[in-house]
Amino acid sequence: MIQQPAALEIDSFPSTPRDTSRSSTESQTSEDVESENAVEEEIETLVIGAGPTGLGAATRLDQLDRPFIIVDASSTPGGLASTDITDEGFYFDVGGHVIFSHYAYFDDAIDRALPGEDDWKVHQRVSYVRSAGQWVTYPYQSNVGQLPLDLRVKCIDGMLAAAEERARTPDVKPVTFDEWILRNVGQGIADAFMRPYNFKVWGVPTSMMQCKWLGERVAAPNVRTAVRNALTQQAAPNWGPNATFRFPTRNGTGGIWTAVASKLPQKQFRLGGSGTVERIDAENKTAVFADGRKIKYQHLVTSMAVDGFLERLDGGSKGSGAVEKMRQAAKTGLVYSNTIIIGIGIRGERPERIGDKCWLYFPEDDAPFYRATIFSNYSPYNAPSADKKLPTLQKADPSLPYDSEAKEGPYWSLMMEVCQSDHKPVDLENLMKETIKGAVATELMLPDDEIVSMYERRFDHGYPTPTLGRDAAVDQILPVLKATFGIHSRGRFGSWRYEAGNQDHSFMLGVEAVDNALFGTPEMTLFETDWVNGRRNTERRLK
Repeated sequence: MIQQPAALEIDSFPSTPRDTSRSSTESQTSEDVESENAVEEEIETLVIGAGPTGLGAATRLDQLDRPFIIVDASSTPGGLASTDITDEGFYFDVGGHVIFSHYAYFDDAIDRALPGEDDWKVHQRVSYVRSAGQWVTYPYQSNVGQLPLDLRVKCIDGMLAAAEERARTPDVKPVTFDEWILRNVGQGIADAFMRPYNFKVWGVPTSMMQCKWLGERVAAPNVRTAVRNALTQQAAPNWGPNATFRFPTRNGTGGIWTAVASKLPQKQFRLGGSGTVERIDAENKTAVFADGRKIKYQHLVTSMAVDGFLERLDGGSKGSGAVEKMRQAAKTGLVYSNTIIIGIGIRGERPERIGDKCWLYFPEDDAPFYRATIFSNYSPYNAPSADKKLPTLQKADPSLPYDSEAKEGPYWSLMMEVCQSDHKPVDLENLMKETIKGAVATELMLPDDEIVSMYERRFDHGYPTPTLGRDAAVDQILPVLKATFGIHSRGRFGSWRYEAGNQDHSFMLGVEAVDNALFGTPEMTLFETDWVNGRRNTERRLK
């Protein structure tokens, strides 16, 4: 079970947001509620969504002393970066989130929100891939020397063949992700890791995905280093922007965003039922809400999933054709997967086999999850204190007998992520059972481990998939929304660019959307993501 957060007070936010889905009482049409309670406000900028993007927009507007209202159907800020707490006292993020940043402005915002030395934990990433019964140090393609000999030979041979092919055809540019994989890491690694893992993440074959999104997210191997490591059995050093990362000491990732929201004027928030958007009248620049209120705006920044936003968009007499074309582009070109988060609380000292591992990758079929995070390693407050007495719900092997009497800890926790899509169906009824079975099969848990908490939550929009048709669809939607209706659709699903979907990116998408709407400033994060990722961005400061 999951604790419901306290009722929202106008001057404070609870630290643990709950489900963002709409209740049955919110299903009235806008026409029904308008007649009951047609209250109208006017504001310069309306911000839809109180996740990182919306809070970035609101933070910038507040800094500029410009009037705004921010709305969200959820009762608490955070969006897809929120955190839940179980009845037993285990915290689980609604995804695998950590903090690393390309922007001074983003750092200013979160440091202002959580300014104390004890507010943060700093970690060196300790990450592995579970492959052929081994824990292979991440990145996999640089550490194949840790694999069994036969698989090691296949991987090295594939890398050498790929290097030879690149030398023969230097002008060839891969189009699909699958072509990129074969060209950069070769057949062996493609079959052992890249193809099966990415299918488990995205829920589509790599041949259906483009490769322009990759940027700094996937390490292209240095063949000489990979061969040397294979011969010496040495591990390659940490790679990537998240090799060192921060995590909040208390309240999980969601605690960052409730703290960021608390620095803004509380009277400008409309959350829960009063923040549920029913319709956008673009011709009259008016948003209509579930409770019948209306807000007239001059500028609109929305981080709502753009496919859902378009269904609520009324283009009026002059814009209906444009809206219909955008809806068609979204239906044919925008693909997403659902994400299911599984959390497991376990009694006992953290096992030596777990150690200081952070997150782990699972490409093989012996577990339904593609990634597992040792969530209690991020902060001791992510699990209940050792003196809390909790009953055992079952052993990891459910056939084993157990004593259900409440006992003290200590406790540790695992958080798993599962993808669901049209290409990758999931047995939701048995997913918890299969997840626990997979955790035992991959040695995350032992059969005799005592489970004291089980958590499960599904998100309809989890990953915006960078398919081959994505860019064409986005290019038919975002410019039209801006040019025709003055609407900036931004964020993980608002702009549908996964490569600009980390928390720092998402926050700055909102900041930059405001500056573009008010001053015409270029939006570098959305349109020049690789350039942004290659430098420390200090042009804006919140201080």
